[in-house]
Formats: sequence, C-alpha cells, structure tokens
Amino acid sequence: MSRVLDVPRELAEPAERGTLTVGHAVVRKVAQHAADQVPGTASDGKKGAKAKVGGLDNDVDLALDLALQYPAPVRTVVGVVREKVTEEVELLTGYHVRTLAVTVSALRPAVTPRVR
Repeated sequence: MSRVLDVPRELAEPAERGTLTVGHAVVRKVAQHAADQVPGTASDGKKGAKAKVGGLDNDVDLALDLALQYPAPVRTVVGVVREKVTEEVELLTGYHVRTLAVTVSALRPAVTPRVR
C-alpha cells in the first residue's frame, strides 16, 4: 500500500526550510581525508592522518597528526596540508577553521620490494 503526500508547488521560504547541522565527527573525517590526499603524506590505507576537532559556533579548531614519506620537504608538505584541509573543511562543512595544528609523528621511507 502506498501513501500519497501533498507536496506544495512552490518551495517554502528559507526560514521555513529547516536547518542542517554538521557534526564534529564529519569535520574530522573531511580533515583526515583531505590531509591524506596531499602528495608526500604517508597514508597506507589503514594508517592515515588522525584529526581532533574542537571549537564553538561556526569556528573549529583542528589538530592533525600525520606521517610523511621520507625524504620529504616537511615544511612544504605541511604547508600544502594546511591549505588543503582548511579549504576542504570550509567548503564542505561551512565551518571556519580558526586554528590548525599539524604534528608530524613519523617519517616513513618508501618501501621497495626485494626480489631474489
């Protein structure tokens, strides 16, 4: 059995449409994904960037912990990570990134398989 709903022909006024709340868990996932997309970061599919999110209202404070490929120009890669994460979080979530702290916790060498 189906139910037919009356749908107004015109859209409701913006104030009557409701609200959308993006949780900090979503902001965390967006930040982690954005950081892992930057060339020079060492994400192996399981161990990527880890983010913590705080803040109030429309401002968020982010703390990222990530590993970089060795040898990597650390300052350059971290600068690109900051830009990418800030851009993606603000674009996709509507939050303003107030602070972004990046900790590089490891340098991982590129692993080449040994063949005998």
